[in-house]
Amino acid sequence: MHSENVLWKKSYDFALNIIQLHKKITRNKKEYVLSKQLLRSGTSIGANVSEANGVISKADFSAKISIAYKESLEVKYWLSLLKDSEYVSNEIARKLIVEADELSKIMFSILKTTRIVK
Repeated sequence: MHSENVLWKKSYDFALNIIQLHKKITRNKKEYVLSKQLLRSGTSIGANVSEANGVISKADFSAKISIAYKESLEVKYWLSLLKDSEYVSNEIARKLIVEADELSKIMFSILKTTRIVK
């Protein structure tokens, strides 16, 4: 079922990448606070997309996608902090920010079709 949903697949793969990064940061650099925030927001995107797939109303669907969209913006903040504090390399941060941007664009497009977005 989910394998045919592009947003679900991309958000799932993104969550796996975030989990791997979190494991690396906490194992090698022993940073737990910022990386925990990244882990929470990075995995929340896919969780909310999954919930959106099971809703019973258009309004509920839009609300779940909206939450996932906001989490994708938050992820970029945590990645920037981790990069600028030298816990994550520029290359890794850039790659994940590009992935988060792609997810954001897909979700914003969905939101434009399900409700008025300003």
